[in-house]
Amino acid sequence: MLEQQIETIVTSLCASQKLERDRAVVELNNKIKTLSPEVVQSLQRALINKSLDSSSPWETVHGSLLGLRMVVLNVEVEPEGQFHCEVRAASLRLLTHQEVRVRQAAGEVLGALCQQDGGVTYASCRSQVLELVRSNLERQMTDDDASRSEHESTRQLMEKLTAGTRERRNSGDAAQIFHDTAGWRNLETNMKCLEHMINGCAPKFLPYIDQDLLDLIFTALTHTNRFVRETGFNVCAALVSCGGGEAAEFLETNPMFTFGDQLSRHLGQGLADNWSQVRLASSVATRKFLMSLPAAARERFFPVLLPRLCLNRYYVAEGVRLHSQETWRQVAGSEGKALVEKYIDPVVAYYIEATEADNHAVREAACACIAELALKIARGSVRAHVPDLLHALTVCFSDDSWPVRDAACVACGNFILCFPDESQGSLEVLYPLFFNNLQDNIPSVRQGAAAALSNVVRAYGKTVLPLIMEKLKEGLKGVEGQPSESERYGDLESGPATYGVVKRKRDNDMDLHSNKQMYSCGSLAPKMGRGGGGCSDCRFRRPPQLWEKADGCLYLASELAGIPEAAPNILECLPLMSEAVRHKHYTSHVTLLETLCKTLPHMAKGLSKRVFKSHLHLFLDAIFYALECENALTSSAASQCLTQLSQFLGPNILRGRVEEHNPSYLRALDANNFIAPL
Repeated sequence: MLEQQIETIVTSLCASQKLERDRAVVELNNKIKTLSPEVVQSLQRALINKSLDSSSPWETVHGSLLGLRMVVLNVEVEPEGQFHCEVRAASLRLLTHQEVRVRQAAGEVLGALCQQDGGVTYASCRSQVLELVRSNLERQMTDDDASRSEHESTRQLMEKLTAGTRERRNSGDAAQIFHDTAGWRNLETNMKCLEHMINGCAPKFLPYIDQDLLDLIFTALTHTNRFVRETGFNVCAALVSCGGGEAAEFLETNPMFTFGDQLSRHLGQGLADNWSQVRLASSVATRKFLMSLPAAARERFFPVLLPRLCLNRYYVAEGVRLHSQETWRQVAGSEGKALVEKYIDPVVAYYIEATEADNHAVREAACACIAELALKIARGSVRAHVPDLLHALTVCFSDDSWPVRDAACVACGNFILCFPDESQGSLEVLYPLFFNNLQDNIPSVRQGAAAALSNVVRAYGKTVLPLIMEKLKEGLKGVEGQPSESERYGDLESGPATYGVVKRKRDNDMDLHSNKQMYSCGSLAPKMGRGGGGCSDCRFRRPPQLWEKADGCLYLASELAGIPEAAPNILECLPLMSEAVRHKHYTSHVTLLETLCKTLPHMAKGLSKRVFKSHLHLFLDAIFYALECENALTSSAASQCLTQLSQFLGPNILRGRVEEHNPSYLRALDANNFIAPL
């Protein structure tokens, strides 16, 4: 009966199907404490024998390790007893197994042993585990099945990478490509094993933290392979977690404080890593590091960590952004603004450094953070840094990535508004950049330029209005000259890409897609330079169209209408706006109509009800044309425009003006009011 019970448990744990093994682990976890000592002892022996049987398939070895982990966690045994030592020896041996899941399970078993014996297992296995990590970091060939298998796989891959060298571009770098991107099979699982053991020991691991261990981990944190760096920061997160709790109060003996300068320096490098996964792993480790120390002891490391945490609150990768925002709340609390002001010098230095990063997402986040300095931080703290910050933003204005150009434009507008005296000397350089963004291919860039130019008017008043109004009128009048064939995609030139335009031109060009080097998921792609923009061949940009310039001018007019000094000038331009949207000889006229419908209610509020209603008739034909056009976005914008104007002017006033202008529009107006079919 006993043998049958043991056989049933072992057979389930060692099943060939993963689902069956997982189910068996859950069942064993639920009933292991109800088993008699005889059954447990027999189960221990059976599982150890299965794990050491070299003829067993990997599924059997994997299942036996899963079962041993459950036994270790739920059954009290002597730390130096026979079972404990045999499980430890078996797990160490299996750390070099050919199957990655077996190696992972072996590391988890060693972690469970550390959890039960408080570090005895780590003390016993330390030299072997650290030597495995060290040898794999240096890619030394060790005499085990996994290493021999990896060596053979490497040989085969190198043959493929170097095959047909004459036909392949950059194939001479095949060895370096493999070195930087290979899975580093044993290394990852060895590092994970170290992480499990550290987590298992918890505070009892503190005595084992020394310079040799940190140097080994730091080697992984600066490795060329991003997966190695990510795994290294996961180990680092486990390491710094050991310093929390009661140990945090004894700074003299707390390794987190003793080695804190080295840790913070490497964590700072991880927080600025180009790969989002590495940046996230470092963010997790950084939070644990700071929270493991008393509040008073953290400030020693703020000059390095604070600027990077602050920037990552705007990072494009959602995981990094949200985690950094929560870390900022936990670390800074309600004193975030005061901390930035206190450490303004390293914050500004890092922001400027980030505007020169290879990663366009970092440059975009840096511009957003610089804008935040102008809006939220005490002006006395920022004033001395305004010239340097404006210079960095000016460089970003020419970025090939449009989100960076947009963020830089908005940030410059904020600086001009908050620091008009310090910024006045940069206006000569900034004006052409603002006006260039006002006619950009990307709508949101045009909108950002309009907001920035409105801040220029708010800062300097009527002294800058003549130049800006001249550009606005010029843009509105220019639509008349818009070529009807401008959207045929044959006139591309070098510059940032509008993806859809480039794609339609290049999709069917076989020369561009045949016999070329292939890249995988970005990890093998060439390093993205300042003009990367997210792909290795994004050097295309069509010239700005006249209608796009007019579109930017509509956004600008909407922004200026709310400024008292500029409102009379905008009132004079209303007929020009009306005339600009009457031209329908080009395909994108519906986009210009859409912008008019979006901006008109805001413009009306800026000019006041009394002033605007006498000019409403200028736009009624355009609004109702847009309402009935086939473009869904334009029609929706016209519908919302009528609704907002009705709320602002009053439904009866709007209806009366429409009826006076063209009674045939009433049916469409009523249908829009009641959301009825036309």
